Amino acid sequence: MEFVIVTGLSGAGKSRAVDALEDIGFYCVDNMPPKLLSKFAELCLQSQEKLSRVAIVIDSRGGRLFRGLFDELDAMREQGGSYKILFLECEDQVLARRFKETRRKHPLASENGGSVLKAIEAERQLLRSARTRADYLIDTSHLSSAQLRERIAQLFLGDTNGAMMVQCMSFGFKYGYPSEADIVMDVRCLPNPYYVDALRSRTGLESEVRDYVLDRDETREFQRRLYDLIDYMLPLYRNEGKSQLVIAIGCTGGRHRSVCLTEELARHIGDGGQRVMVNHRDIQK
Repeated sequence: MEFVIVTGLSGAGKSRAVDALEDIGFYCVDNMPPKLLSKFAELCLQSQEKLSRVAIVIDSRGGRLFRGLFDELDAMREQGGSYKILFLECEDQVLARRFKETRRKHPLASENGGSVLKAIEAERQLLRSARTRADYLIDTSHLSSAQLRERIAQLFLGDTNGAMMVQCMSFGFKYGYPSEADIVMDVRCLPNPYYVDALRSRTGLESEVRDYVLDRDETREFQRRLYDLIDYMLPLYRNEGKSQLVIAIGCTGGRHRSVCLTEELARHIGDGGQRVMVNHRDIQK
């Protein structure tokens, strides 16, 4: 049975993530007390319906009960069960804006004097261990609902039990550092199409921009060295049992250099037989 624990910060999009998981065949349960987790997993395995994919949302709404989560997960593993943790996070100011727009109350606001920002910080502390142990980490700060749904589908539609998923992400430094990234490469040292009038409004997905960026000696040398590094590191991450590896390539605005180099890196990784997905975080900005 494929068993996924969905957790993360309030307002980061767990409900939308669960909707996406449900759409691809997961049996989903929201806000389960951690103490019931191992028993529920046992019931799922014994069920006549033969549940093969189950997702459980466990988060700070349970208050102090959340602290028992890892005892239950350890008990599951001792009984021979396996699980993956999907953690959703988001930048503080984006979360605060979302709570203001929806007029919903943060679950930890009352014990933090009604302050949303203090409640967010308290929740980060409460969930720190869950984030550290997460198999999949998604930062929804810059994602639309459709993009989050697509990311979930890419992660979980395939066989997640035996293969690491590599996510190649382009981004713009001017819009913030991608907190979910495991490896970050800065390509602002390469020639910038932004300063060519005919290319400024285009993106790295278009041939004119790709040719401008890739047909350079410095870019070819950068790619050679990058591919050697990634080819060396991927087996090491796989041997450590990592489920998701996020490689982020950043330029100034996230529309030109980072986009075409991310596409090229993903193609190289995919040609090696590795599961890979591409995400251009800031291409529409």
